[in-house]
Amino acid sequence: HPNPGRIAQIFEVTLPRLPHVTMWPLLLGLIPWIIGKYLLCPLRWRALTAAPLTRWWHIRAYAEAELLGLLTPAYVGGDLWRIRRLTRSGLSTPDALGSVGLDRFVGAVGLTIFVVFAGATLPLDMLAVALGVGVLAMCGAVLLRRVRPDLMPQHVLPPQKQLAQALFLSALYQLTIAALLLGAVSATGHPLSPLALLGAFGASQLAGAVPGPHGASPRDAAFVVALVALGVPFVDAAGAVTLKATLAWGPALMLGGASLLVTRRAVRRTFAGTPGLTA
Repeated sequence: HPNPGRIAQIFEVTLPRLPHVTMWPLLLGLIPWIIGKYLLCPLRWRALTAAPLTRWWHIRAYAEAELLGLLTPAYVGGDLWRIRRLTRSGLSTPDALGSVGLDRFVGAVGLTIFVVFAGATLPLDMLAVALGVGVLAMCGAVLLRRVRPDLMPQHVLPPQKQLAQALFLSALYQLTIAALLLGAVSATGHPLSPLALLGAFGASQLAGAVPGPHGASPRDAAFVVALVALGVPFVDAAGAVTLKATLAWGPALMLGGASLLVTRRAVRRTFAGTPGLTA
């Protein structure tokens, strides 16, 4: 049987160390981020995809991919799901890979612009690693085009107007990330400059090269270290990052989960209406 006195002592030791959280800044930061993640990002992806698919299709597919991405390291499951959805809609596998890869690249460009604008100082060794990975990726693409041109996408780049639209949407999405980060940190009682937060967040993204579970990856740990460098106490910094990671699950379960259920029912109806097929 547990000792009530011992339990009281445990609570006295642990509870004062937990950061105080104010919900209003958190909610005010969450609302624009949901719009950015589940509306601006799908529209950016659509602008980079050479397929006659509707906005609603991209919104649903992106929400489904977001849920699956949270369940896998480095959001690999989300990218694979988006590729699968594109190929099942009639797009070739190379073009589907190019669409998702280009969407990732444009998102990284938008983040980089904000990091530079924020004046973040990045370690030279991390910059060297990131630059090396980029050079290897470009060399691999050139080699693959020469050896197996059939595996390369037919539409490498979208028209300039669509590419500019995608970059603009990516920049808007970074603003919604700033709102979420500002809300999460402010909720623990340590408001910071949005540009400083974006700089810390952008610098921590270089650690994303090492995959890990959502909310406990090297990227999240690097963000905690960056917040501490900005003057946030370690416990509060860890609490803010945990809040940010936890909040992502709510919209993903609601929007992505609901869309997956609708998609599954539609597939079942298709199988049921086709002679000789079973779900």
